[in-house]
Amino acid sequence: MQFGIFSVGDLTADPTTGTTVSEHERLKAIMALALKTEEVGLDVFATGEHHNPPFVPSSPTTMLGWIAARTKTLQLSTATTLITTNDPVKIAEDYAMLQHLSDGRVDLTLGRGNTGPVYPWFGKDIRKGIPMAVENYHLLRRLWREESVDWQGEFRTPLQGFTSTPAPLDGTPPFVWHGSIRSPEIAEQAAFYGDGFFHNNIFWNKEHTEQMVNLYRQRFEHYGHGSADQAIVGLGGQVFMASTEAEAKRRFRPYFDNAPVYGHGPSLEEFTEMTPLTVGTPEQVISKTLAFADYAGDYQRQMFLIDHAGLPLEAVLEQVEILGRDVVPTLRAEFERRRPAHVPSDPPSHADLVAAGADSKHRLVIPNQGVAAGAAK
Repeated sequence: MQFGIFSVGDLTADPTTGTTVSEHERLKAIMALALKTEEVGLDVFATGEHHNPPFVPSSPTTMLGWIAARTKTLQLSTATTLITTNDPVKIAEDYAMLQHLSDGRVDLTLGRGNTGPVYPWFGKDIRKGIPMAVENYHLLRRLWREESVDWQGEFRTPLQGFTSTPAPLDGTPPFVWHGSIRSPEIAEQAAFYGDGFFHNNIFWNKEHTEQMVNLYRQRFEHYGHGSADQAIVGLGGQVFMASTEAEAKRRFRPYFDNAPVYGHGPSLEEFTEMTPLTVGTPEQVISKTLAFADYAGDYQRQMFLIDHAGLPLEAVLEQVEILGRDVVPTLRAEFERRRPAHVPSDPPSHADLVAAGADSKHRLVIPNQGVAAGAAK
């Protein structure tokens, strides 16, 4: 099972000091976090993509390229890549380039984005977010799988004999996750193509997460990609740890109470009761994280959000150190001990997809064409 860190890259004042770091300092801190992720033995680092304050990661491939040059084993991913406001042609080019430069250590999570004003900045209409995500992704698959593309759709200018360069490394497109917390259409899209489904799992109650993940699993099986429990699932989570629960809450409470995303709402205690947020000891984090599989099933990737709400870099790096030393080794062993033999432990790697060969379903624009066509009738 893979474990990692994702950053949304918010630029928030530290409520304990009243100071806000510069954009430059925040970007450098995210890079330091990525390097620490590999250093402590975690598997994946993912950056968000935002084009509006108070967030700073507007160019994920630039950031991930920098990280790729300074790491050896770390899987690079996104949380998320905007499939709506980005041109699929540019996504195809940028992530194939990153795939080459990282020697295949890249996958990406596609999402629609939920910030309304961003859409018109890129000439798009948020009211068409779902059909735009569907059309753009199908074009992206063609660009990565066909040498010459003739295409015409609703949301961009037509293409005639277009070849995306560079082609994917080893003729093998990156593995794709579809990220959603509220749109069943996106869970359906992930299942249709046999891709992964990532549920952010940081704000929602477990019943909601269970419903979304189960929908994806059921439709994954419907489209003939395998049994429902073999579907590729990733979950998010949030933690803050100390030697005692009281100390963890004392230290984290000012950040929680003032965080832009959930401050001034439910109390810290209410939020930890309702959502996956865990503020306590490493043992409490282990116990609560293991319970995710009780409602989401055996899954393949667990990502943690830590560097947010104005937490200083030294506190963030301390949390990653605790994860790598005291939490993840136990989680790895326990998740694998419980996992049935027929359920994949990890998402497909680049090596896995290359080994599957040129005739594998991953290389097809529409896997299981017959099942998909029958389902559409």
